[in-house]
Amino acid sequence: MKALILAAGRGERMRPLTDRTPKPLLEVRGKRLIEWHLEALARAGVREVVINTAWLEEQFPAALGDGSRWGLAIRWSMEGRDHGGALETAGGIAKALPLLGECFWVVASDVFLPGFEFAPAAARRFESGAALAHLWLVPNPPHHPRGDFGIDADGRAVADAPERFTWASVGLMRAGLVAGIAPGTRAALRPSLDAAIARGLVTAERWSGGWTDVGTPERLAALQAPA
Repeated sequence: MKALILAAGRGERMRPLTDRTPKPLLEVRGKRLIEWHLEALARAGVREVVINTAWLEEQFPAALGDGSRWGLAIRWSMEGRDHGGALETAGGIAKALPLLGECFWVVASDVFLPGFEFAPAAARRFESGAALAHLWLVPNPPHHPRGDFGIDADGRAVADAPERFTWASVGLMRAGLVAGIAPGTRAALRPSLDAAIARGLVTAERWSGGWTDVGTPERLAALQAPA
């Protein structure tokens, strides 16, 4: 199964750090943020990775090359070159579909998930089922106290629940999740997820390992501090 790493955002809240460097290429503990995902995907046996780009996108091929240093083949979905800017999450996925196939991993490049495994068994279970997405959820961080989704007794994601969690920005997805979005269209992902959840077609599970949304210079600095 292939993977899509979302790396097209501007990173406004990370300025001035992102004025000259795309957020995914900022370093955490001696490695670029995006490299943590590339290494984890390679360990899990993924061999083809698509990276979507927009802001300062010429820096990505120069920094990462063709992926061979990780045993990967990297392909690029360049939204800046082709559309003049980022297409948001669902728009970025829709544009990248010709490079991905029917089912694929998706992970945001600006989350730090040092212990997450892109488990082949999870991918196989998803591929053999009917769900349009499978999401990993984490306890709500201080900057997102209301969370995103709950999980029902059958393991389905639900919009309203007594206990809600935050999507960790990692999951498995099927092309049908964004089937109605024309390539090149700017579109957020939440409406597509909400529509699929209403049909009972999104599953979810808790992730209890380390997770940080590296959305501000302060959070980045906190990750650099000794454990």
